[in-house]
Amino acid sequence: MRRVSTDMPNTDIQYYLRRQEQGLNDMQSKIANQSRINELRDDPLAAAHAVRYASYLTRLERFEKNTLYAQGHYRIADDYMKNAIDILQRIRDLSVQGANGTYAPEDLKYMAREVNELMKELVSISNAKDNDGNQLFAGDKAFTEPFRIVEGTVPDGGENMVVRVEYRGSGSTRRAEVTEGAYAVLDMGGGEVFWAENMQIFSTFDATNYRVTEPGAFYIDGEEINAGPGDSLPAIVAKINESAAAVKAYIDPVTKGIALQSTNPHMIRLEDKVGSRILQELGVISNTVDPSAPNWHPSARVSGGSAFDMVIRLRDALYRGDSDFVGSQGIGGIDLALTNLESRLAEVGSRQERVEATWQRLNKEIPDVAAALAREAGLDFTTAATNLGMMDFAHKAALQTAAKILPPTLLDFLR
Repeated sequence: MRRVSTDMPNTDIQYYLRRQEQGLNDMQSKIANQSRINELRDDPLAAAHAVRYASYLTRLERFEKNTLYAQGHYRIADDYMKNAIDILQRIRDLSVQGANGTYAPEDLKYMAREVNELMKELVSISNAKDNDGNQLFAGDKAFTEPFRIVEGTVPDGGENMVVRVEYRGSGSTRRAEVTEGAYAVLDMGGGEVFWAENMQIFSTFDATNYRVTEPGAFYIDGEEINAGPGDSLPAIVAKINESAAAVKAYIDPVTKGIALQSTNPHMIRLEDKVGSRILQELGVISNTVDPSAPNWHPSARVSGGSAFDMVIRLRDALYRGDSDFVGSQGIGGIDLALTNLESRLAEVGSRQERVEATWQRLNKEIPDVAAALAREAGLDFTTAATNLGMMDFAHKAALQTAAKILPPTLLDFLR
């Protein structure tokens, strides 16, 4: 049997008043958070769905920002590459004029000087930066100028002439995730954009009896190729040809060493993995501190030049007054550079089209996911405001009733 005491009405009323206050606080928190779920126990199933939707929505918004950044990056690269094409086209026009045989030697020298200045502008474009101050054509070496001019003396051209342009950048390794598990390659290295000829590297080391002694690996254009103990030169050649690198390997029938040839115009990047010396042992590269720079072995035979090599070759022929060379190899070299640059420009355009299509799809998907999240965890403000008003009215009425039922007595003040 429950014992009735004078303190029971006071205790019961305080208990129910606290419950009403808790309900008021919960409703106010839901309105403040704009969500009908404050705790998992409010609706466990809806809470589980809402967490997944919120996480997915956050990722989609991040992907959308990545696509916008990629689009801006591609637009800047596209503009600079078009400027480079215009310069090369002007150089080609000069070479056509110099090849027709109607100009005096002095006129050809004037053309050569203009070609030299245009080449300097071409180098400036190749060292262009994006809006963030990163080098556009340096690959992942974003704060290193990819091309460096080496000046010297040219016969009949005087001093302070460009005699060589060195590439110090890296490959295109920076990527942006644009959808779940899918990436867009942001950069295109200068060794790809400003190249003209397919590169060939011939080792002079006879590797007939070569065998890998311990597990190792090496990189070709950023692609890792593993080799195991006992692998011979034919096995290594086969692994290179099976890789995704735009390089084909074969055995030179003259030197019996390995030979590498690019399948499209670009500078082949070679590097032994840390702790491995396979390419060094094959006589392809030397032990250099900076593997991203041209690090061919001194005895290796390397062919295949950049767009700058083609321009330098043309300029020197103009200085010599060699119209035949200008009309044949000179124009041919510029055409190779133009063809590659236009091909790379088309590749950038295709990447831009892809990220734009992805951005459009994300802009349709984000509202759908947001609607699903609102459906699971969203708060009906009309109903919530009505319930809050009713609960507040009931709470005030309860307080007034309690004040009448439990008037304070002298004992309350003496406790």
